Amino acid sequence: MADFSSYIGRSRAEVETLDARVVRWLAATFERPEQLNAQSGQRLPAGWHWMLFAPIAAQSALGRDGHPARTGDFLPPTTQPRRMWAGSRLVWHERFQVGDQVTRSSTIRSAEEKSGRSGTMVFVTLSHRLEARGRLIAEEDQDLVYRGDAGPDEVSALARLAERALAGSVSAEKTGKFHQTVTPDPVMLFRFSAATFNGHRIHYDREYAQSVEGYPGLVVHGPLIASLLLGFIETTVAPGATIERFDFRAKRPTFDITPFALHADEPNADGEFALWSTNNVGEVAVEARARVRA
Repeated sequence: MADFSSYIGRSRAEVETLDARVVRWLAATFERPEQLNAQSGQRLPAGWHWMLFAPIAAQSALGRDGHPARTGDFLPPTTQPRRMWAGSRLVWHERFQVGDQVTRSSTIRSAEEKSGRSGTMVFVTLSHRLEARGRLIAEEDQDLVYRGDAGPDEVSALARLAERALAGSVSAEKTGKFHQTVTPDPVMLFRFSAATFNGHRIHYDREYAQSVEGYPGLVVHGPLIASLLLGFIETTVAPGATIERFDFRAKRPTFDITPFALHADEPNADGEFALWSTNNVGEVAVEARARVRA
């Protein structure tokens, strides 16, 4: 197996600006009318900093999936063709504001190749520090997973999931006190991809998603679902509260073939909310926890 230990500890810093125009794009995508006329200095909803720092590469430097080819300039040069953002752990010290010039300092905390039933996978964890206005605004640990092509068993399982979903065979694995249905479509996925400059073809190129990666439809972005869960807290579960911490983990994919759902329970004794999404057949797809303050 590949040894990526020499990549651990690598760091880099990037600077980008929270542009009001892109904030408005996200506001339209997420049905957040209070952000549709975003102006400089306006407070940003939680998670919208994900519009920043997408890797940028010339068309000629892209891999088959639409992402920049992995050359080892910062992240390890993995050979596995499929990738996913598997989760994040975030802490906000302040809120970002429209117009902020944000510096993100990133460090590779771990990079390891492991072997399992589905072949070899590479797990990478990045730590980000995000600063603006001379202060630390947020910290994030981000987990990335690189996997091989889907095998026959995985493709068959996904085909069965699609059959169940399209037949209306949906039974929520668990239902929260608060819940909301989301109907994804190619326009929603394209808008989020555009706002975050995400070229990953599984989110907008149906032929590629189905014929190359073996999915039954377009894949709903993990951070899109995480953003919807954050918005669910801010607008429905605890309106007016400020999210201080948010952790999420992607367990299984969700597709644009049928609606999916967001869920949340009442806070526990420590003031934390359990949140999750259920996929096209009602299985838990993304698990999350959030801590808020009034």
